[in-house]
Amino acid sequence: MAIMPGAMLGVLGGGQLGRMFVQAAQQMGYPVTVLDPDSGSPAGRVADDFICAGYADPSALEKLGSQCAAITTEFENIPANSLRSLAKSCAVSPDAYSVSVAQNRIAEKQFLSINGLTVAPFAVIQQTDDFADQDAADLLPGILKVSQFGYDGKGQVKVASAAEFPAAYAQLNHAVCVLEKFMPLKCEISVVVARGSDGKVATFPVAENQHVNGILDVSIVPARIAPLLAGKAQEIACQIAKNLNYQGVLCVEFFVLQDDELVINEIAPRPHNSGHYSIDACVTSQFEQQVRTLCGLSLGSTAQLSPAVMINLLGDVWRNGDPDWNIVLQHPSAKLHLYGKAEARPGRKMGHFTVLSNDIETALSEALHIKQQLDQS
Repeated sequence: MAIMPGAMLGVLGGGQLGRMFVQAAQQMGYPVTVLDPDSGSPAGRVADDFICAGYADPSALEKLGSQCAAITTEFENIPANSLRSLAKSCAVSPDAYSVSVAQNRIAEKQFLSINGLTVAPFAVIQQTDDFADQDAADLLPGILKVSQFGYDGKGQVKVASAAEFPAAYAQLNHAVCVLEKFMPLKCEISVVVARGSDGKVATFPVAENQHVNGILDVSIVPARIAPLLAGKAQEIACQIAKNLNYQGVLCVEFFVLQDDELVINEIAPRPHNSGHYSIDACVTSQFEQQVRTLCGLSLGSTAQLSPAVMINLLGDVWRNGDPDWNIVLQHPSAKLHLYGKAEARPGRKMGHFTVLSNDIETALSEALHIKQQLDQS
C-alpha cells in the first residue's frame, strides 16, 4: 500500500543529497526526519525533525524507525546492519543488500561480472604480495582504489609502473584495494534510473560528465553521444536495477571507450551529482522520484524539458570570501543551488548551478562563461 503525504519519512545522511530529498518530500507534503552525526548538517537544518547521532547508534535508530513510515539513505556508506535493523519496523529502500554491494568496490565488481556486465580489468589487493601473485603488473598503468569509503577522487592513487606500486599502496595505508587498468576513454557518462516496488523502471536522460581531480565538474545533458549508445547505457542501468531487485533511485557511471564500448565504472544506490540537472530540466527531479519510489507511488515522468548544463561549485570559489552571485543570477536561464554548508573548503561541494537553453552547445557555452567569471572573481 502506498504511503501518502502527511506520513513522516526518514533519511540517513545529512549532506546535500539528503537536503534536496528533504525539500522534494516537503514540497509533496511529507515531513522528514534526518539522522546524521553532524549538528550542522545541510539536511538537518531543513528537516522537520533532526536526530544528531551516529548511523549505528541503537537508540537513535530505534527512534527513527518508530516515527517514520519509510526510510531512505543519502549515501552508500551507511552500515548495512543499520538498514537491516530499521527494516524490522518500517519500509527501507534501498535495502541492505543493494547498499552492501555498492559500498564495496570488490563486491560491486564481482556482482557486475557475474551478471555478464563489462567492467575495467581489475585485481583485488589485500596485501602487498597480491600485486605479484596476481600478475597485476599487466593492469598498469592503472589506478589503485580503496575498496570502501572512497569518493570524489579520495582514496585513489595512480600507478604508472610496478616500481610505483609499493609507495602507492602505502599511501592508502595498505587497505584492501582494487587495482583497475586505465582505459582509453572517449568520454564518461552516467544514467540515473528509478525502479518502483512493482518492478517498473524509468530512466533519466544520459549525462555526459567531465571531472577535475576526480570530482565532477560539468554535466552536459543530453550527452553528446549517438542515440543508440545512450539507449544501450539506459538498458544496462535498468538491467542492474532489476538484477539487484532494487527499489529506489540508482546511478550507473560508465566509461565510453574509443570504440564506443561501454564499461561500467561504478554504481551508486542513491541520487547522483550528475542528476542534479533534473531539478530544473525535467518533469520529475531525481529527488521527487526518490520520494515516489520510497513511498510506493507511481514513477514520475523523466522527460527532459530543456537541454541543460550543470556546473559544480566547490569551496575553491570562496577563496576571496563570498562569491558575487550576481554573476550567476543575472542570467535569466541560470538556476543557482547552494547547499547551506557553513565552511567552504577547497574541493568541497558547496552548491551547483544549471544553465538551460534551447540547444546544448549554447547552454554549455553560457555555463562555462559563468564558471570562468566566478573563478576569476
